[in-house]
Amino acid sequence: MSQPLMTKKIRWIERALLIPVFCAPLACLAEGILNLQDYALYDKSVSVPPAVQAECGLEGKIVGYVQSSARGFDKIVLVPDATKAGAGKSLVMKIAGISGVGGGAWSGPKNLTIEGTLRENGQVTGTFRATRFSGGGAFGAYKGTCAILDRCAKTLGTDVATWLANPIMNARLGDEK
Repeated sequence: MSQPLMTKKIRWIERALLIPVFCAPLACLAEGILNLQDYALYDKSVSVPPAVQAECGLEGKIVGYVQSSARGFDKIVLVPDATKAGAGKSLVMKIAGISGVGGGAWSGPKNLTIEGTLRENGQVTGTFRATRFSGGGAFGAYKGTCAILDRCAKTLGTDVATWLANPIMNARLGDEK
């Protein structure tokens, strides 16, 4: 084996050995466990069109989008009641507003509003209210009401996940700003 080729191989090995050294500090940044309530229930004061409630499944989709977007936690656990969760942070969300009658984009823009409370060891450490509006985006005229509200839910999931990295009290997220 020639000297330059052997030197190149040694450099690559040295670089490969440095990867754990640089990545180890990132593991220390993990926030532990996030207990996430498994459904974002509709607030009692919200009037939800029956077809939306029966067909769209927004209660579970919002939570799923937060779960898939949240970063920096060792583990995210879905629990039936996050207010009674054990160690770690706990997030409870509810659907606080919705505008989404049938007819897809033809019946006007749709919106979805959620509210959430983050607790750590029983103490409230952050609250938010988040709203997203959508007319359906590209080809919105060909989308149904559930598809448009799903776009809102997905974006809200990303908004909440971003907020979880630096939670504050009374935050306004998304179109609520």
